[in-house]
Amino acid sequence: MKLFETVTGMGHEQVLFCHDSASHLRAIIAIHDTSLGTAMGATRLWPYVSEIDALSDALRLSRGMTYKAACANIPVGGAKAVIIAHPSEKNPELLRAYGRFVHRLQGQFVTGQDVNLTPDDVREICCETQYVVGQEEKAGGPAPVTAMGVLLGIQAAIAYRWQQENLEGMRVAVQGLGNVGHHLCQYLHERGAKLYVCDLDPAKTEEVKRRYQATVVEPQEIYSQDVDLFSPCALGSVLNDATIPQLKAQIVAGAANNQLENELIHSYLLHEKNILYCPDYVINAGGLINVYNEMIGYKEAKVFQQLNNISDGLLQIFERSNLNNISTHQAAQNLAEDRLKSARAKTGSLKSSHNKLFPQVKRELFNNSPVVRQLIP
Repeated sequence: MKLFETVTGMGHEQVLFCHDSASHLRAIIAIHDTSLGTAMGATRLWPYVSEIDALSDALRLSRGMTYKAACANIPVGGAKAVIIAHPSEKNPELLRAYGRFVHRLQGQFVTGQDVNLTPDDVREICCETQYVVGQEEKAGGPAPVTAMGVLLGIQAAIAYRWQQENLEGMRVAVQGLGNVGHHLCQYLHERGAKLYVCDLDPAKTEEVKRRYQATVVEPQEIYSQDVDLFSPCALGSVLNDATIPQLKAQIVAGAANNQLENELIHSYLLHEKNILYCPDYVINAGGLINVYNEMIGYKEAKVFQQLNNISDGLLQIFERSNLNNISTHQAAQNLAEDRLKSARAKTGSLKSSHNKLFPQVKRELFNNSPVVRQLIP
């Protein structure tokens, strides 16, 4: 990998490599674009095979956060951080060392919880920095709101493809039954969908089978199920040369990040197969919406409005794709870039007003909010 060529080619503003010898911390913070505001992005902990793999993940995920915010009309920039470690190596010293690196950026980067980090881990990071969201366990974290955004995106996709929003009898294959995948299964079941599910953890599949009458299939068989819609809710790169030819679903709509192994090749392979793909960073924006509203002070009406932006954004993307005969992935990137260019063309007041947003805001608990009670019965 040509480091500077790769970073500048993807449009990143900063990439920071963080090392602490005492705690054995190795982390990468990638700040992609702050045209819309302060850079926000969660931190994941993963035992990457190589440092190049870790960097590639951070770069793709941070760019996805920029596009996610732009498509959802959320006034923040895009960033992401990865800690290179096995979950068994996680300890308070490592997390606090990471928190000190976040704090050195003095609000240029606001982070939160991602893969292999828990609310307790976030509280450890918060011992060293205030530039963290999600340390309070509000409604169990962002998963219910993320899943609700995916549900709204699914409804937009089936409305566009089949001119209906009713999910009764719809056959949906859900890959991955973590917090978001489980909540999505609940919402789909409540609306009459027939579920086919897989997960590497048998306990999770058995619970979803018992609660939502799902059919459990082997992980390698989830792609070839005779379903209407495939919903990837696990890790990335699941849409590739081997899996796309197996798909019988006419729609792909799920919560996982970086679903396309190769964005250009595999987005067009889906397009050529006439599979309606909901770009991941558009449909899974509920998590960003959740933490952004934690940061500025929760207002129920605003959360619902921003969740509905997911559906509106997807419909615009589908239309762009159809009119220009391009993949929905390319259409989403074009939409995001148009909004970023518009922000950059302004006098700079938008960017400067939000880049110091975090220290000024009042964070509010919303444990008893009606929206949370609706999302989690």
